[in-house]
Amino acid sequence: MLLAAALIPAEPAATPVSEWLNRPLFRGGGFDLTVGSLTAAVLLFGLCVLLSMLVRQLLRRYARRYEHVNLSSIYVFGRLMHYLLLLVGVLLALNASGIPIARFTVFAGALGVGLGFGLQAIFNNFVCGVVLLFDRSLKVGDFVDLASGVHGRVRDIHIRATRITTNDDIDILVPNSEFVNGRVVNWTVREGFRRLKVPFHVAYASDKETVRQAALQAVHEVKFTLDAEGDKAPQVRLVAFGDWALQFELVVWLNAEATRRPGAALAAYNWALHDALLAHGITIPLPQRDVQLRRPQRAIPVS
Repeated sequence: MLLAAALIPAEPAATPVSEWLNRPLFRGGGFDLTVGSLTAAVLLFGLCVLLSMLVRQLLRRYARRYEHVNLSSIYVFGRLMHYLLLLVGVLLALNASGIPIARFTVFAGALGVGLGFGLQAIFNNFVCGVVLLFDRSLKVGDFVDLASGVHGRVRDIHIRATRITTNDDIDILVPNSEFVNGRVVNWTVREGFRRLKVPFHVAYASDKETVRQAALQAVHEVKFTLDAEGDKAPQVRLVAFGDWALQFELVVWLNAEATRRPGAALAAYNWALHDALLAHGITIPLPQRDVQLRRPQRAIPVS
């Protein structure tokens, strides 16, 4: 008996670390949550987050190294990989913690009720963000003009909102649903060019051909003008006979740089137009009004 007891290996004594890892934090519902399982869950989720950061960093390096790649495709692929790795991290964390995923059916039902009330807007923005990534009608770097009056360059498309940077270098977070359900003007979705109409007026005594030559001369002085022929060539139009002046319109096509700076382009053309009209001796009239004064009639006294 003593020899048999000596041959049976003794169980290793529990160390303080193992005791701390096996310490229960929550018990019930058919599973036990311990310090060790919770630590493993956090580590697995953190590993997936770090992996997502590494993948996006490698994609950015690849985009900087090869100029021919489509930056929009790189961005969309990086975002989708980020969401996928986060989902994998959550599933691995749940599995490591010992929480059965089947028990989340009740939670999913409660989540569905929550989506119908308080979380409806958040879920709507999330779905709209996924639609924007797959639809490719909006991509990073586009210059957009929203119905709400916000205009600027798209910097990031996040899970809830899209970051727009205005020409004043102000970042504005716009909900993704506004891009899907509202009116959006994307000035750079195709060629990146934009047509600008600059109204101006001259005196009735001005020669129309001289006005046309002065306006075309002003166009060539502005760096924002697109050098193109045919239907994109600059035009000078007589649009109306005003009460006190001839109303003209200068129609020009802007290059990609001016498309993102419409205010600066309009100011540059107004400046050049004023100089060209003065150089050709064309009068820019002021509004005129005829005022007639009537002598008041004297009252006839009643006797």
